[in-house]
Amino acid sequence: MIRRDYIVVGAGIGGSSACEGIRKYDKRSSVALVGAEAFPPYKRWIISKGFLREKEANPRKLQEFDERWFEAHKIEARFNTVVTQFNIERRLAVLANGESIEFTKACLAMGSRPVRPAMAGTSLGNVIYLRTIRDALALREMANLEKTIMVVGGGLLACEVAASLRMMKMKVGLMHRDAYLLNRYIDPDTGAWLTDYFAKHGVVLSMGEALNGFEGKTVLRNIQTKSGNRFPVGLAVVACGAEPNLDLVRNTPLAGPHGSPVTEYLETEEKGIYAIGDLAFYPDRIMGGMRRQTHWENAREQGLVAGANLTGKKRIRYEQVPYFWTEMFDLRLDFVGDFTLPPTRVNLDGTYPKKKFTARYYQGDKLRGILLCQQTQREIDAAKSQLRQAQGK
Repeated sequence: MIRRDYIVVGAGIGGSSACEGIRKYDKRSSVALVGAEAFPPYKRWIISKGFLREKEANPRKLQEFDERWFEAHKIEARFNTVVTQFNIERRLAVLANGESIEFTKACLAMGSRPVRPAMAGTSLGNVIYLRTIRDALALREMANLEKTIMVVGGGLLACEVAASLRMMKMKVGLMHRDAYLLNRYIDPDTGAWLTDYFAKHGVVLSMGEALNGFEGKTVLRNIQTKSGNRFPVGLAVVACGAEPNLDLVRNTPLAGPHGSPVTEYLETEEKGIYAIGDLAFYPDRIMGGMRRQTHWENAREQGLVAGANLTGKKRIRYEQVPYFWTEMFDLRLDFVGDFTLPPTRVNLDGTYPKKKFTARYYQGDKLRGILLCQQTQREIDAAKSQLRQAQGK
């Protein structure tokens, strides 16, 4: 039996940031970091952007923390290692190799996994779900062999991948069941402009088409839609959302329908066990309500807060204006605030043709979100301050 003061389950940016937060306030206690991926923590957000487009992809360029960092901070880092059981009562984590780690406190940072549609052919060869470096390397290799690539989805990842592949001079199609891209986040006018921008850059769009299944014996041959259309393609990238990796704590109070419920300190109802990043369903102290965010910056900040709180030497509330960003072709879009509900009013400063604008989203008279296109960091910071003031914070 191995005994550690802290265990962090998940070796992404959230888990490694939790280790950093622990070591800032507790230099001596024993810490184990356990992660399923073979690579040390890396900038996952780059794999759909620059990493995919590079002539020679070097995974080391993505590293956020390397093995030397963990050694220097006396953290036992176990990569390529799966936790198969997590016993809350006994405070015990069982590893796939049969070893067990007994712990006092824990941080859950298992991240999320791509949603696999419940339909035929989702496991065929050449149907890619982009989540890891290995997925990105496989996509790069396959993309050079296939004439036509179809991206299924219309969210952030789907748009980023389609743009990157098109910038690589690939023949790219994009299938989305809604009328415009990024419909979960942006208003119809901005969505129509963005969708047209993709079309002008050579992405063949199939809007309003719902996926029905993938056809082929062992390797993808066709994509079928619910309207009966068939698209002959040899490679598909499926980006239909992500779901939190909660199997390890399924049927416990740590797993809820929207993620792992936590307090403002990111602690679950089990004292001494925290959840962060893509898992955490947390109270939003600024915008109100409960929220789960699946973006890199959120996991990074939550990891630092949870790590500090784990030590018991600090008590920090997680309080951030929700924020994420994306790059597509030569566009950068920054999203500040709450985009979960369609706005009742939109104020646009700037113009779409010039590719530089700020759209303010209102619910009634209250400002709830600010979308910035091609704006500076100073303007992004100002948007965060403006939203805080609008919420009376």
